[in-house]
Amino acid sequence: MGDELLEEVKAVLDEALQLGGRGAELNAESGLMGWLPELDSMAVVALVAGLEEHFGFVVDDDELVGDIFTSVDSLTQFVAEKVGR
Repeated sequence: MGDELLEEVKAVLDEALQLGGRGAELNAESGLMGWLPELDSMAVVALVAGLEEHFGFVVDDDELVGDIFTSVDSLTQFVAEKVGR
């Protein structure tokens, strides 16, 4: 998994959660659900929609498990699997 993909995921996080640029400060180990107050159940919907639009894939409801949103790294790994990187 490349740094480029990580940076793209951070950019989508920043936009979807309206972090005002704070997304750039995140790293692979940064916690998401439970750590970022902006990431609540409603924000997950916006985040998934942003990822789908940015990367051009579709997430099925049964794929949305909590582990995906543990950290920036787990989210980036999920995206990598979806886009085949």
